[in-house]
Amino acid sequence: MTDTIRTPPVASTTPPVTSRRPRTWRALTPWLFLLIPLTLLVVFTYAPIINMVAYSFTDWDGVSPELHYTGTGNYTELFTRPELFEVFFVSGYYLAASAVQIVVALYFATILSFDVRFRNFFKGLLFFPYLINGVAIGFVFLYFFQDGGTLDSVLALFGHHSDHAWLGDPVSANLSLAGVSVWRYTGLTFVLFLGAIQSIPGELYEAAELDGASRWQQFRHIIAPGIKPVLTLAVILSISGSLSAFDIPYIMTGGATGTETFVIQTVKLAFQFNKTGLASAAAVVLLLIILAVTWLQRRLVPDDRVDLV
Repeated sequence: MTDTIRTPPVASTTPPVTSRRPRTWRALTPWLFLLIPLTLLVVFTYAPIINMVAYSFTDWDGVSPELHYTGTGNYTELFTRPELFEVFFVSGYYLAASAVQIVVALYFATILSFDVRFRNFFKGLLFFPYLINGVAIGFVFLYFFQDGGTLDSVLALFGHHSDHAWLGDPVSANLSLAGVSVWRYTGLTFVLFLGAIQSIPGELYEAAELDGASRWQQFRHIIAPGIKPVLTLAVILSISGSLSAFDIPYIMTGGATGTETFVIQTVKLAFQFNKTGLASAAAVVLLLIILAVTWLQRRLVPDDRVDLV
């Protein structure tokens, strides 16, 4: 009886055959999830923008199927007719109001980020106006500023009897509308600042207090650098919002008494005067202005995040 010698199995040098199907599905899975959002984005955002740019070079009235190419005639008319260019001066009131809005929101966000009594109540009080529908706000303040309305009644309680029409002349009307805008959107900016301030580690405040830093020094050296990206975002949103103000001035004045904004003018050109080509050119100009302001803001104020570690 002989012993058999068993040799160990030789490992195969050929790589195992793997199916390419799992790899293919793994690569396609993210695109399948993005298919519907990208389709909606293209259909409802980029395609209308392309159509708007194309219509801006025509004289289409928005009704007839025929349209004629006019070149840059709509853009030339937009910048040469004084009544069309004056809406940019109205936006100056809202730009000033946006600056006030940012300062007020930053002040309250800084105060309420510390341990203050009833701070949750004040947070809700500041954010509540942003939750109200713009149409409702327009009607409320329309009665607030009318002759003999709420504002005149409150002033009469303090012995000041005014017969001034708050929405009757361009200066007071635009100041009133800008004040309503500040009241409505301060809460949103306040929440942005408050979230950014609360994301700063508390150890920095404790170390600053141990070093004897005052509240102003904490704001200057800790809060301000820490919320710089959010501050940049708030400035961009405020500028774009001031250029595209629509619902409140449209409801309260309809663009009368020198309160017509850029968007109100565009809507009237398209649907009241049937100049869809000219309105498309105005919309393209507004889009380019917002993009230019955003790019300039990003260049002047780079996103230098502070290393908080």
